[in-house]
Amino acid sequence: MTGPRWFSQPYPPEGASAAEGIRKQLGRPELDLLTILVRESAQNSWDARLPQSPAPVDYRIDMWTVGPAHASSWRELLLAGAPGAGVFPLRETLKRPSIRVLAVSDRGTRGLGGPTRADDAVGTDRDFVSFIRNIGEPRDRVLGGGTYGFGKGIFYLLSRPGAVLVHSRCRTTGGTYETRLIGCTLWKSYVATESQGQRRYTGRHWWGDTTGEVVEPLVGREADAVVQRLGLKPFGPQETGTTVVVIDPNLDDLEPPDAADYLSDTIAWHLWPKMLSNNGNRPAMQFSVTCDGIEHSVPDPRRTRPLNLFVAAYEAMQGPNGSHLECLRPKRRLGRLGLVKRIMPPLQATRASRMLDIEEMIHHVCLMRPAELVVTYHPGPKPASTNQGYAGVFRADEDMDEIYAKAEPPTHDAWNPHSLEKPESTYVSSTFRRISESLDQLLSLNGTVRAGASNVALGAASSFFSGLVGGAWGIGGATAYSKPGNTSTPAPDNEKSAVRPNAGRQTGTPQIPSAASVTGAGYPEGQSYPERSGAAGPGTPRPRVQYVGDPYFEDRDDTSVLVQEFRLPVPGPQQVRIDLAVTLPGTGGRETDPPIGASMPVLIGWEDGAGRLHTSDPQVVEGGESVWRAVVRPAPDTMTEIAVKVQAVRP
Repeated sequence: MTGPRWFSQPYPPEGASAAEGIRKQLGRPELDLLTILVRESAQNSWDARLPQSPAPVDYRIDMWTVGPAHASSWRELLLAGAPGAGVFPLRETLKRPSIRVLAVSDRGTRGLGGPTRADDAVGTDRDFVSFIRNIGEPRDRVLGGGTYGFGKGIFYLLSRPGAVLVHSRCRTTGGTYETRLIGCTLWKSYVATESQGQRRYTGRHWWGDTTGEVVEPLVGREADAVVQRLGLKPFGPQETGTTVVVIDPNLDDLEPPDAADYLSDTIAWHLWPKMLSNNGNRPAMQFSVTCDGIEHSVPDPRRTRPLNLFVAAYEAMQGPNGSHLECLRPKRRLGRLGLVKRIMPPLQATRASRMLDIEEMIHHVCLMRPAELVVTYHPGPKPASTNQGYAGVFRADEDMDEIYAKAEPPTHDAWNPHSLEKPESTYVSSTFRRISESLDQLLSLNGTVRAGASNVALGAASSFFSGLVGGAWGIGGATAYSKPGNTSTPAPDNEKSAVRPNAGRQTGTPQIPSAASVTGAGYPEGQSYPERSGAAGPGTPRPRVQYVGDPYFEDRDDTSVLVQEFRLPVPGPQQVRIDLAVTLPGTGGRETDPPIGASMPVLIGWEDGAGRLHTSDPQVVEGGESVWRAVVRPAPDTMTEIAVKVQAVRP
C-alpha cells in the first residue's frame, strides 16, 4: 500500500450530515469541555468493558508535547493529501514549532472491532463504524451509560482543528488480535473548485488507507509501524482497548499541569462510584492522569472531603439504612436512596466543584442510573449552618433505566421530566418529590427543637449570640473566677474555670439548630488568664491555660472534630480535664445532662505536640511551651461548649 492520506467526504446524491450539524449535537452544555470529555469518554470506556473480566477497566488521560524525534513524522504523515488550510485548520496546527496532544486511553475493553465499512455492519458487533463513521447509533449494551453515541463529538470539539487519531486493538471473528489506526477530522462544510467544476464537501475527513473505494484504517504491521513513528504507546500482545489522541486540545486557558490537576479532580467528582472497592472486590475502574510524563494523582474519594460524604451515602443506600422511593400514581418503584448528615467544616471549593455549583456547603444528592456513573448533583435545602452538611445518593431501579436515560440530554448531565410524555414524565417528577420529602425528614425542617435546656440570663445573651468556641482556665485552690455572663456549673474548690469572652460569630439561628457550634475563644494568641493566689502557697505559680488561636473544625478519618489548641505555660506536671456541654439554639440553656436518647459532645483525646493521642480524662500534662490539642466530637444540631480545666499535681 501507499502511505496513509486524507480523504474528504463529498456530498453524495442522497445527501449527508454536515460537520457543523454533527458538532452541534451536544447542544450548549453547562459543563466545560474538559468535564464533558471525562464524563463521555469514561462512559464509553465503561460500556466497552470486557464481559466477565475480573480486572478493572484501566482509564487514563495523558498530555504531552510531541518530541523532536517524532514531530517531523507527524507533519509528514498527517499532511499527506490534506485539503487547503482555509477548510482544514490541522495544516496550520502541524506547522507550529510544537505540537500538543491529549490522549484518552482505556484498556481491559473490547476495542473498536467489527466491520470497518458501515454497509457491512449488519450484526451487533459494530463498534468501529459506530464510533468512526455513523452518527446517532442507539446503545447496544443493556444498562450501559450511553444512549445515542453523541458523546464522541466531544473529542472533535476539544481539538482546536477538530482532528483526532484513533488507535485501537480488538479481537477478530477468527479469534486473533488486530490493531487499527485511523485519523478523523470534523470541521466545516465547504465548496471546492475542481477540474469538473465546483463540488460541495461535508467537512468530514478520514486519514488512512485510501487505495480502496472508501478510506480504511491502517491495520496490523502497517498500523504498528506508523504508531511507532508517531511515538504512540503500542498495545501488548494480548491487550485490547482504544486510545483517542486529541490534536492541539483546548485547555480552557489552563497551563497543561493545571489542566492535569483539574482533570484529576474532575475524574474524582464524576466517576468516584467506579473507584470504590466493596466486599473485598477490586474497583470497577482505575484512573490515572499524566502531563509530560509526570503523574497527577486522582483523589481517593474515601479520603477526600467532601466526596467521602457521598461515599458514606452510597454505602447507606446499599445497606439497611437505605430506602426505596416509589411513585404512587401510577405505582412504580423508582430506585433506592441513601442519606447521611454530618458536622463538617466549610468546604474549600475547587474549580471542579464549582463547575457543579458546589461551593462551601454540601447539600446535594448524587443522581445515578444502574451503571453507577454520576448524572448530576441535585441540590437540596441548605442547612442552617455552614458547619453542617448532608449528602445523598439516588440510584435508579434497573427497570427504570430506559426512562431516566430518555430524560437525559446528549451530555447525560440532567434528568428533564418535561422532555418525556406521561406517565414517564410523572416517574421522573416523582423522583425529585420523594427526594425532597426525604431531605425534609433528614433535616427535620418541619419539626421542633428538643426541649430540656435551662434558660440563660439576659446578661449572657450577647455571649450566646456571639460565641462559637469556648475554653476555661483553672487555678489551683483559688476561689471561683468567672466572667460576666458565664452560665457554667460551679467547679470544685481546687479547680476553677472561666468562659473566655469575645468569641466568634454563631453559625446557626435561634429557630433552627446549627450543625455544631462552640462557645468561647477570643483572647489574642499567646495571652493567658491572670494568675491567682490559692492553695499552692504564696509565690508559687498557679497552673493556667493559654489558648493558641481560635478553635477549628478538622477532618479525622470519616468524622469532623473540633480542635482547641492550648499551652500550660507554668512548668511542671498538671492535670487537665475536659468539661463539655451543649446549648440548643433557640433555648440558650447550658445542658450537661442530655434527655434520654440525645447525644452529647465527647472528648476523643488530648493530642500532644508530636501528634500522639492520649485518651484518658483527666490527663497529666507537663507544662511548658509545647502546644496541646483538645479533640472533641461535637453533638449534632447543638452548640458545643468546651471548657479546659487544669489543676496542679501535688507531690
